[in-house]
Amino acid sequence: MLQPTFKTARKLAEKADDYFSYIEGEYYLETVAGKDKKVTDREAEPATIAGLALFLGFNSRQDFEDYEQNGEFGYLIKRSRLRVEALYERKLHQQSPSGAIFALKALGWKEKTDDKTTASNTIKSLKIEIVITGPKPAESEKEVVM
Repeated sequence: MLQPTFKTARKLAEKADDYFSYIEGEYYLETVAGKDKKVTDREAEPATIAGLALFLGFNSRQDFEDYEQNGEFGYLIKRSRLRVEALYERKLHQQSPSGAIFALKALGWKEKTDDKTTASNTIKSLKIEIVITGPKPAESEKEVVM
């Protein structure tokens, strides 16, 4: 298991920040006919856990996850992972969020329903008691007086 070596937490944090800057792409503004036009040198990319791991120098996602759990600066890896999740979460508010939903589920998110009924609080039996109030019902027409 070959892992990248970061001498300080600051170096790892800077490298992670570099990844998030890198995925924004590169462009410059060019003035054409009095209007600014955006010219792209390198397209923006979506944030991914695998992309982050590669950028930081890991050889596999497993090495990345191992370092996240046991590495000296694992807390910074967790924070960087959270930044990727935050970008996915933002996509949930767009018109077609199915890819973001899939990615978030792969990252451990679960669907929750509003139904809080559980087996422990469901009714298992119901007792009905009829209480007669008022006059006793007539048993035949002869008992009815008008």
